[in-house]
Amino acid sequence: MTDIFGLLKGKPEDSDYEKKGVIVQGITGSYGSVHAKQMIAYGTNVVAGVTPGKGGQKFEETVPIYNSMQEAVDATNAKISILFVPAKFFLAAAKDALNSGIKLLVAIPEHVPIRDTMEALDLAKQKGAVIIGPNTPGIMIPELIKIGIMPPMPFKAGKIAVLSKSGTLLYEISDALTNAGFGQSITIGIGGDPVNGTRLIDAFEMVKDISDLEGLVIVGEIGGDSEEMLAQKIIDLGFNKPTVAYIAGRAAPKEKRMGHAGAIVMGNYGSAESKVSMFNKANIPVAKRPAEVPVLLAGKMEK
Repeated sequence: MTDIFGLLKGKPEDSDYEKKGVIVQGITGSYGSVHAKQMIAYGTNVVAGVTPGKGGQKFEETVPIYNSMQEAVDATNAKISILFVPAKFFLAAAKDALNSGIKLLVAIPEHVPIRDTMEALDLAKQKGAVIIGPNTPGIMIPELIKIGIMPPMPFKAGKIAVLSKSGTLLYEISDALTNAGFGQSITIGIGGDPVNGTRLIDAFEMVKDISDLEGLVIVGEIGGDSEEMLAQKIIDLGFNKPTVAYIAGRAAPKEKRMGHAGAIVMGNYGSAESKVSMFNKANIPVAKRPAEVPVLLAGKMEK
């Protein structure tokens, strides 16, 4: 698997910094342009944009725009792309990126057809690439790089990794952590569609070996079994860094989709009870509300 943390953590003085540049697909769209400006303002190394038919133009007078991902990659050697296109264009844009050599693709659009996501994932696997999303707020190393739509205010550099299915809860819980003195080493929003390029267990694999990692926060929700799979993986590995969790949707009625397309309980499958029970087996306390997360984490770290 691509070393995501290593790929993101580049600084201008690094010899391979150019490969850590970010290409924005859909940079001239109303959504893409707003967030591209915010990423640049945060310090993200946006090296190119792609909008078919607008090649040769400049975004904000500095970022070159290309007609295709191949042209952009050839010109910049970048390995990271963020995708701001409507869901119906996701597959074509993802193929364009992956076939051009992109190794980390952050897919913002939601409600992507499941078949399109599966096809993109199959190609990513063939290419040794990673897709974050679809329907993700993005990924960031606070105070270094932001690839996504998250506001910068809640986040602060530190040594706690945060993995989340929910964008808004990622912001809220990171803000609570920051206010309690727990900065974040990396935050990953895996997305809320039924099928995601990066599951919770995959995101865990990306962060578990970070050298100075001091703790882990898992923000899950009803639907699917990714939280149970992650809890079992933590048990199997004997992962012993302080870890706490939060599950959204505890009061949701069964068989009614709540917010995210993947947030639905069918029978006992995907229930909050199932997830909380499995986290308890892994010795991971589950907060009843977001503000309780840093309290539980402090307790785990004291032990």
